Amino acid sequence: MGRIGALAAPILMSTSGKAHLTGIYRHYLDDKNRVTIPSAWRNLFEQESTFLALPNPDGYVTVLPPAEADKLHDKFANMPLSDTEGQDVLTAFMASTQSFKFDKQGRIGLSDSLFAHVGLSGPKEEVVLVGSATKFNMYSPARWSVIEAKSTSATVASVLKRFAI
Repeated sequence: MGRIGALAAPILMSTSGKAHLTGIYRHYLDDKNRVTIPSAWRNLFEQESTFLALPNPDGYVTVLPPAEADKLHDKFANMPLSDTEGQDVLTAFMASTQSFKFDKQGRIGLSDSLFAHVGLSGPKEEVVLVGSATKFNMYSPARWSVIEAKSTSATVASVLKRFAI
C-alpha cells in the first residue's frame, strides 16, 4: 500500500496535459545561428511538434507551441476571404513568421529576419529564453535587461492580483 502511494505522489502537474513553460535560460547561437531550446521545455512536447515563431512589436520573438499555434490558426481561419484588407494584413504578418521543429539536439534555426528582429546578428551571440506560461520568448540580453529592470515586487503583486492568485 505504501508503495502505491509513493508511485502516485510525483504525478501532480503533469496529469493536466498542459505545458508550463517557465524559467529563464541563456544560450548562445552556434556557428549556424541555431540556438538550443532548454531540455526542460523540449521534454514537454513530442519530438515532431511544430512551433510558430513570430516577431513581437516590442523587439523580441514569441514562440508558440503547437496548442497555442493551433488557437492562432483557428482565429485566422475564421477571417472571410471577402475581407481583402484583413487578408492582406494576415499575409504580410505570416510572411514574417516561421514554423519549425527542434532538431535531434534540441536546436532551432530561425530566419535571419527573426534573429535581426531580436537584435542578434550572428554566431556566438547570447540569446535569453524566457518562459511565459503557454509560450516562450527570445530576447537579446540588452532587451531582456530593460524588461527585467521594470520587474519589481509591485509587478509580481499586480500579476497575482490580476489573476486572483
